[in-house]
Parts: sequence; structure tokens; C-alpha cells
Amino acid sequence: MRANLNHAIFSAIITFIVSFPLLGLNLVTGGTSMSIEGADTTTFTYIAAAVAIVFFFQLFHDKIMGVFSHIPTPEVGHLYSDLPQSKKNSVEKWFTIALVALAIIWPFFVSRGSIDLATLVLIYVMLGLGLNIVVGLAGLLDLGYVAFYAVGAYSYALLSEYFGLSFWVALPIGGLMAALFGFLLGFPVLRLRGDYLAIVTLGFGEIIRIVLLNSTSVTGGPNGIGGIDKPTLFGMEFGRRVKEEGNTLFHEVMGIPYDSSYKVIFLYLLAVILVVFTVFVIRRLVRMPVGRAWEALREDEIACRSLGMNRTIIKLSAFTIGAAFAGFAGCFFAARQGFISPESFTFIESAIILAIVVLGGMGSQLGVILAAVAMTVLPEIAREFQEYRMLMFGLMMVLMMVWRPQGLLPSKRPHMELAND
Repeated sequence: MRANLNHAIFSAIITFIVSFPLLGLNLVTGGTSMSIEGADTTTFTYIAAAVAIVFFFQLFHDKIMGVFSHIPTPEVGHLYSDLPQSKKNSVEKWFTIALVALAIIWPFFVSRGSIDLATLVLIYVMLGLGLNIVVGLAGLLDLGYVAFYAVGAYSYALLSEYFGLSFWVALPIGGLMAALFGFLLGFPVLRLRGDYLAIVTLGFGEIIRIVLLNSTSVTGGPNGIGGIDKPTLFGMEFGRRVKEEGNTLFHEVMGIPYDSSYKVIFLYLLAVILVVFTVFVIRRLVRMPVGRAWEALREDEIACRSLGMNRTIIKLSAFTIGAAFAGFAGCFFAARQGFISPESFTFIESAIILAIVVLGGMGSQLGVILAAVAMTVLPEIAREFQEYRMLMFGLMMVLMMVWRPQGLLPSKRPHMELAND
């Protein structure tokens, strides 16, 4: 305990120095003058509590961490892992079918707000699965993934505004444009690893955002692009009136009264289809040689090169394919929102997507899906703590890394054990 005393005092002082100016002082404006006033008693109580918590945590660090180490971590799927491979394939098949069927039926029994939130969750699922290729499978730290998201969104917005292309035509184009940018990003980072790679990708993400912000004549700059067309179903629109000549209205074709919730449900089901497509493609890629090459690069790049693998092609394929799924998500995001601006693609979005991958488990598709649900739904549940959202987010990540650093559902690779004679 004496060995930790100096460190505990130092940590408490740093906590006070950081928290007091930010929370304990308020800048008050009155006409043309400004003054600094102290916060209320409740805020000072919170500051004192935070300082005390940091002090005692550092003072009794060893004992507290010993308690955390004795907390059992859930062994998810222990019985499942003991099944033979043929049974596993059958269980996965029927579980997937049941889950997709439930996802399709679910929106017809819940409120419109719940469907909107679920659609947002599915967008983050697509983004998390795409980044999982780069970070989780290939082991390449990417802090600028939101740039590909922005490329997909602006591709559809610009194609729709200037060329009148529909969502279904622009969707593959948006994915291809994002993949092209991922391919171009792959070249400068071929020789980089770790922190250096993260800095370059972070810079790339900011470059894309600033270009979109300054290209006022094309992208609208900070004003963004509005009036983006919604997706149609075989030429049927879900609005009250037809917007484009030659289309029909969904409720008139079906002979049912108009309801604005039809559009929300359609967008949700479209997001479900895109997520299912993403999961299917990534699962196939993981089982192919390119997926094994990504994992070999992640585990040991030197050993990967010694086996004769071309790391250039491996890295480029990871960046390109991962970016393509971000492009699909961005294209759908633009169609759903109807308005986009550079402020929708800031660094915090990249941080959230990366947190989803780390929280779910590097390389684990199911883990990424669960983490995307948690990261999106929990802030909506705790709306009264909206001011402290990022604080709670950081605290959750710290506790998660202490308690279960491998993630919620870490990926498990097939392995063989030799029997002892």
C-alpha cells in the first residue's frame, strides 16, 4: 500500500486539475462582458467524489484488480464448441434462418421509433463488420474508416442530384467508389504498421472530410446536400404523392390506405437485407484463401512473408473489401436520412466503429453485431444521462478491457489436439 501512496496522490491531483476547470468553472456572458463563476455545490461534490475514487482506486489497485481477476467470465458457447462440425453447421444454418425470420417479422409489432433505432443499429452493424475485416482479421489499425462511409454517402447524393440515378443503381457504384478509395489508401500504408498506420489513416479520414467541407460548389460544403431520393420497390414509392414521373405509389398498388410507417418498415427491411448480404460475403471470404491470408498477416507479418505470401496484395484486399461495405452503408445512410453533411462523418464516428469491433471481439462477426446493438441502444435507453454519454462510454470501455479484454464474443479458430501416448 505504501508503494502505491505516491502514485495515488499524484493521480488524485491530476484528476482535480483536469476536472475542476472543466466542471467547476462556468463562463457567464452578460452583454459585452464575460465573467467566470463557480459551479453549484452538487458539481463540486461530484468532483470531490471523482478525486476520492481515483485516489482509493490507485491506493488499493492490487486488491481491486485481484477481485476483478476472480470474477468469472462467461464461457459462451461451451456446449456448442463440443459438437461435431456437421452438427455445428446445421445449428448455424437453422439459427441464422430463425434470426432472419424474426428480424423480418419484428417491425410489424413494434413502434415506429423502435424501427428507426433498429435501422440505425443495422447501419453500425454493416460498418462494424466492414472495419472488422481491416482491424479484426487483417490486424491493420484504421482510424479513418469513416472516410469510406462518407464516400459512399456522397456518391449516392451526388449521383442522385446531378445525374438522377436511383438508389439501386447508385448502391453498387457507391460501394465501388469506396473500394477505390480504400485501394488508393492501401498504397501509402504498405510499409507502415501500428501507430504509424493509425496516424496515416486518421489523416486520410480528416482529408476527406475537409475536402467535402471546402468543395462548396459540388458538395454544398457545410450546408450539405438535401432532398436525396428515397429507395423505391420496383418503381413503387412510399410517399403520399409520386415524386418522380413514371413511378407508382405503394399503397395504391396494394390497395391499402396510406401510412407513413410503410416507408420506415421498408428501409428497415432493406437494411436487414444489406446486413445479411454483408455477413454472408464476409463469412465466405474468411473461409477462402484470402481470409486465411488476412489472419496470417495479423498473427505475424514476418512469418507471413516467409511463407511466400504477397503482403501487398493482402493489405490492399483488406482495405478495398472493408471500404466497400462502408460504401454500401454510407449509400443507405444517405437514402435513409435524405440529407447529409460533413458533420455526419467526424472522427468520433470512426472511434465508435472501432470501439464496436474491439468490444465485440477482434475477428468475431457475432461479437461485432452484439457490440453494435449495445453501443447504439444503451445511449438511447439512458437519455437522461445524455450529457455524460461520452464519459459513460469511456468508463464502459475501460471496465471492459480490464474484465474481458478479448471482447464479448472472441472468435475461435478450429484447432487440433494430439493425444498423449
